[in-house]
Amino acid sequence: MRAFIRRGLNRVLGTAQATIDTIEPGSIVVAPRKPIAIDDEAAITEVLDLAAKIGAVLLDSGTGAIDTRRQIEFVAGIYGLDDVDIDVTFNTILVCAQRGNNLPPVTCVRTVYARSLDFTRLAHVDRLVRRIRQLAITPATAHGIVDEITRAPHPYPYWIANTGWGVMASGISILLGGTWIVGVTALITTIVIVTLNRRLARVGTPMFFQQFAGGFIAIVPAALLFHWRDALGLDDTFVPSQIIAAGIVVLLSGLSLVGSVQDAITGAPITGTARFCEVVLLTGGILAGVALGLRMTESFGVILPGLGTQMPFGPTDLAARIVGGAIAAGAFAVGSYAERRAIPVAFGAGAVAAAVAFGLALTDSGTILSSAAAAIVVGLVGGLAARRALTPPLVVAVAGITPLLPGLSIYRGLYGIMSGQSLIGFGEVAAALTTGCALAAGVTLGEFLARSLRRPHLPNGLIRIPQRPDLLKPVMRRPGRHGTDMKA
Repeated sequence: MRAFIRRGLNRVLGTAQATIDTIEPGSIVVAPRKPIAIDDEAAITEVLDLAAKIGAVLLDSGTGAIDTRRQIEFVAGIYGLDDVDIDVTFNTILVCAQRGNNLPPVTCVRTVYARSLDFTRLAHVDRLVRRIRQLAITPATAHGIVDEITRAPHPYPYWIANTGWGVMASGISILLGGTWIVGVTALITTIVIVTLNRRLARVGTPMFFQQFAGGFIAIVPAALLFHWRDALGLDDTFVPSQIIAAGIVVLLSGLSLVGSVQDAITGAPITGTARFCEVVLLTGGILAGVALGLRMTESFGVILPGLGTQMPFGPTDLAARIVGGAIAAGAFAVGSYAERRAIPVAFGAGAVAAAVAFGLALTDSGTILSSAAAAIVVGLVGGLAARRALTPPLVVAVAGITPLLPGLSIYRGLYGIMSGQSLIGFGEVAAALTTGCALAAGVTLGEFLARSLRRPHLPNGLIRIPQRPDLLKPVMRRPGRHGTDMKA
């Protein structure tokens, strides 16, 4: 019985620190390597370039600027460089090693040209930082590992990722109370959107126009089904806005909303502002595509239902909402190329987030407060899961809150503005913006709480620290026929 309780506590609370925990102020780390001679410019450059490479992968995956800077500083310090100045901005990393008053500083710069969602790559770099901390690997070896990580293909083919995005849209439709026809239509529509946007990305199409195309495509199937609902035998439970909202959430899920708000909160306002402007601009692309789709359908005599059409929500619907949230979060992890062992964690995070959010929605808490509470729980779960080296906390956090993104509010707000109900429409848009910020801020607070619970004080008889060297070894992927791309 005692061993069973101990194993359960180890699984829940974790027995090892997350990578980001190891670089918190006051944390105990191993002694650094022998300090590098200040006149050895080649050795200094090698370490700085390694740290900047690691930071570029983190920044590319949506990690906050402050966390990226701390990891870069940590890697440089482990190899003996203490006097290092680091500047992380929206898409640039600058690392400068000071060499006293008589020698010029050594500087390394890295630029992130395009962002992509490959959470397996993020997990491998996270595991590499653990190895740098605990094992005596040389900078040259670490360089080879980073290069292999960045050059490796995605862990599974594109068609699996595309299907994952489609299943995510189906999960969102279930979470919104949609019927089976809504779920199937959302799945097919989303696969078409993602496939088209991949092709647009390959020819260098700006992200704004990819979002525009996705927003336009999300309207057409919903409008056609609504126009032919009588011929198809669809009853009043068919709500086209659920299909459109599912497509909008999928398009929003690739944006760095969490990173932008996290940067603004944690002390990187310039980077946070730049990221937030990018989120607003790309969301504007979605809105423009949806607006064009609505105008086009209206020109053919198809008028979608007004703002008053919304499915009621009661206690009996809570189980379906939880299932929908779990499916959406797990499918998001698949679409983002997360490691296989991270998918069940994301699935559970989505279920927990939906349970908290919609459970509080049954009270008088309101959407914003319930979303913030759910995000706090997800951030805490992500931090504790990272302690077990399952996956970086960013993966769990983003996957967990993705089903709660306010896609329906954005659509209803735009529809209200275009249909002459400006007051209601702008109110919906403001509610969507506030909800998104509440989700991002809640995740940030949850991760902070997880770090503060780094070492839970429990009886010594129930806690033991197992040696898990297998968690420190990154799993390298063999080059294949599938290359990397930018997520639409």
